[in-house]
Amino acid sequence: MTIPVAAGSAAESYLATFEQLATTDRAPEAVQAQRRAAFDRFATLGFPTTRNEDWHFTSVSPIVDEDFVLLASRSGDVRRKELDAFKFGTTDWHTIVFVNGRFEPGLSDLRALESGLTIHDLRSTWTEAPEIAARIGTIVDWQNHSFTALNSALRSDGSVVRIARNAKIQRPIHLLFVTDANAAKGMMHPRNLIIVGRNASATVVESYVSTTDAMYLTNAVTEVSIEDGATLRHYKIQREGRRAFHVGTIEAKQARDSHFISFSFAAGAALSRTNVYTTLGGEGCGTTLNGLYLLDGEQHGDHQTQVIHAEPNCFSRELYKGILDGRSHGVFNGKVYVHPIAQKTDGKQTNNTLLLSDTAHIDTKPQLEIFADDVKCTHGATVGQIDRTALFYLESRGINAAQARRLLTYAFAADVLETIEVDAIRTGLEAMTLERFV
Repeated sequence: MTIPVAAGSAAESYLATFEQLATTDRAPEAVQAQRRAAFDRFATLGFPTTRNEDWHFTSVSPIVDEDFVLLASRSGDVRRKELDAFKFGTTDWHTIVFVNGRFEPGLSDLRALESGLTIHDLRSTWTEAPEIAARIGTIVDWQNHSFTALNSALRSDGSVVRIARNAKIQRPIHLLFVTDANAAKGMMHPRNLIIVGRNASATVVESYVSTTDAMYLTNAVTEVSIEDGATLRHYKIQREGRRAFHVGTIEAKQARDSHFISFSFAAGAALSRTNVYTTLGGEGCGTTLNGLYLLDGEQHGDHQTQVIHAEPNCFSRELYKGILDGRSHGVFNGKVYVHPIAQKTDGKQTNNTLLLSDTAHIDTKPQLEIFADDVKCTHGATVGQIDRTALFYLESRGINAAQARRLLTYAFAADVLETIEVDAIRTGLEAMTLERFV
């Protein structure tokens, strides 16, 4: 088969990688067919440029200019004890671990799963549950997003989480993706699928962490299906190495009376992009998208959200906060789209940013596109520095300048951190926030 690659396109350098994967990987023909279609689409799209409105403030040239090698086999040296730093002080979660993009059963804890919960690695799902594997690629939009198309073409591992109808899963489910020094100059394309059955509820924590400062690329995609009356609390923790590149997309489809609660925390990587998209596809459903990003040095962090109100009587709430120091650059672009049929929509979107230095900057663009006339929607953004009066007040009470700055920085983030319902995660991220800008 000949893949049509546009002349001069960066996709050309990925063609040999794709052809090698197609030759050596023993994926079912249905998977191979979707991979071929996705690479064809990626070759047509190419990598996004700053001429693309959604990428106007984020250049992916640092990614395009590198020659990454696909990590297609187990190559990690991570030991169980090293994972403790990324488990939020708890050992009783359902945990599936991936090292350098590949499933590590010896480091995972999938024993004694609660009734109604099934967790598999992606590759075993291809053979053990092909009807579930067939749903992969049906939720996420790989036709219009370059990195999602590339993930669809090169995906080789990830997790599949299923929560049965009416099941109430009490313990969090942790998808833990770890990189070590063996990932240097490598790329990983994890693909996850989360299915929450009718009237079920669960908490999923998706962590991307590193034990190394090596340069590598993580391009992750998570598809989420939330059925009638179901609730999913999803936490994404991005703590990649400081020289790494991270692009992650979470895309959800919601049914009637469902609720999707998302929290995105981003503190790692030299260049990162997190997309959180959801479609409110059933009457009476709602979504809550919150996030916190901490950047310093030369870091670049981009958050994009999209909420599509496709049915009436739905609500959406968004609160994203950023704390930027050094010469870092933050980007927030939030879209709320209300279809003509989506009457009685109730939407609110807020982005607040705290700049700790004169050289840090933020580009923020909350957006509303409303085509219904009976709605209640608001959006807004604020950018500011530490309140000098508050700083002077604390110093006048005997608190030194560094500690006062630290306390005021934490206070700025506190209200969004308080929305986290899992105590261990909330406590852990509070500590990271306090320690980050000492």
